[in-house]
Amino acid sequence: MDVTNAAELWDRVVGSQPEPSPWLVAVTGVLALSLVVHRPAWLLARNAITIAHEGGHGLVALLSGRRLDGIRLHSDTSGLTVSRGRPTGIGMILTAAAGYTAPSLLGLGGAWLLAEDHITALLWGATGLLLVMLVMIRNAYGVLTVVVTGAAFLLVSWLTGPEVQAAFAYGVVWFLLLGGVRPPFELQRKRRSYGRRRASAAAGGTDSDPDQLARLTGVPATVWLLFFHVVTLSSLIGGGTWLLGL
Repeated sequence: MDVTNAAELWDRVVGSQPEPSPWLVAVTGVLALSLVVHRPAWLLARNAITIAHEGGHGLVALLSGRRLDGIRLHSDTSGLTVSRGRPTGIGMILTAAAGYTAPSLLGLGGAWLLAEDHITALLWGATGLLLVMLVMIRNAYGVLTVVVTGAAFLLVSWLTGPEVQAAFAYGVVWFLLLGGVRPPFELQRKRRSYGRRRASAAAGGTDSDPDQLARLTGVPATVWLLFFHVVTLSSLIGGGTWLLGL
């Protein structure tokens, strides 16, 4: 690739794209909401939330100085991230707290990029994060899920026009913001109906994230669940405000 082509590619990635029409923003939001509230669709689409959830655990583990051993994604939309380091302390606390907040915070960051009309940067950035995550996946279903998701981002960003890219990017960000709200409520409902044991089983046989955080900090798991609700709902309000241009 010569210097001119490299410069053009860089300008394409970091430059701004045309702002989509309000109806496209609204339609993609409605479609994302339908994926979240319609249970059969949610059972499939939730895989994307799991990718963000486990990716959040993994990224914060690395940033806090822990050693990331691997990530597993399962067909029932559960996941597991294994890291090594001190079993207590701020690094472990931040790693445990990152999962349920990651989809919403990623959606909030994506909403900011879209508000600044950086659609291509969002698509390429997401592709890069998925490629990095792929290196740490340790099971076949996880590899398949991440490869398919990354390929969708790459193909849309490389082969489609501005309107399709905008529709895809806004749909993804809306889904992260809306879909990030549902898992804490699901976990809360399981804990209320079946108790901690059932919630732990849903987390793959280990303690759920709030239970791990309660053990690490002494703060009750219900308080950590409330924290997850605050982060996800606040991200939805803030990100939705940016997306709608309010």
